[in-house]
Amino acid sequence: MRADTPLRAIACFDAVMRTGSVTLAASQLFVTPGAVGQQIRKLEGWLGTSLFVRSVRRLEPTAEALGYWEQVKPALRQLETANLAVRGLRDRQVRLSLPPAFANSWFAKRMPLFTERYPEVQLHLSASSDTVDFNDGTCDLAVRHFDGYGGDVNAELLLPDEVRVYCSPAYRERLQLHSLDSLPGATLLYTTSHAHWSQWLSSVGMYPDSFSSSLRFDQSELAIDAARRDQGLVLTSPWLVEEDVQRGLLVPVVASALKTGKGYYLVQAKDVVLGEAAQRLRQWFCDVAQRV
Repeated sequence: MRADTPLRAIACFDAVMRTGSVTLAASQLFVTPGAVGQQIRKLEGWLGTSLFVRSVRRLEPTAEALGYWEQVKPALRQLETANLAVRGLRDRQVRLSLPPAFANSWFAKRMPLFTERYPEVQLHLSASSDTVDFNDGTCDLAVRHFDGYGGDVNAELLLPDEVRVYCSPAYRERLQLHSLDSLPGATLLYTTSHAHWSQWLSSVGMYPDSFSSSLRFDQSELAIDAARRDQGLVLTSPWLVEEDVQRGLLVPVVASALKTGKGYYLVQAKDVVLGEAAQRLRQWFCDVAQRV
């Protein structure tokens, strides 16, 4: 590497690309937006090309910026891994990304089992359903709900998934939902993460247009909470409502289940050796998933 390589400027560039904002990048780096802008201009001068198209409200990365970022991200990740190893943090710290509904239900219920077993491990949690980019250095392991196919990650199935229909006990009794024939009088609660109402209804010989009322949510936990509050029928994964069912807040309406072809997978980067803390968390996930 050349002696004059502007590593600080490259770090600022990476933060801007990850966050999409000079202000957010500055907040992450604990500097002022002006300092970030100065480093970006320094990198542009060193590279001899513009990296952003500037307007009043936003920065738009150029094609050169996008290509450059794809090439430097793996190097930045390796540098961060080396830094953590030298500082000993990889043996004590693990960064985990989880889908929000899964984090608030299945994982939250079992997290004390991990912290009691490994009190020395520093667990850093983030909630997201977005595709994981391990090059950005924000997580070591992630759980994602998908079909398990991903060319750039190793994916290990934790929990095969299906969807079932649930509602609150009060809602079931109010509408007398005790058979398939009684369902058309209910409100369907749609959610983008488990968007399987059409397939489920088709599997039991029914159709969405048989229902006159529906509500739509962009997050599973919002639809589940609406069902708890007597707002309708939610079609969701049993893993996301197991505690609600145990506590009597939700009940299964009918026995019919639909296999989705997806599951909750533990994913990690293919080309990175996990630190000791991440290895412990990975093994714990596998052990717990086998027992449910």
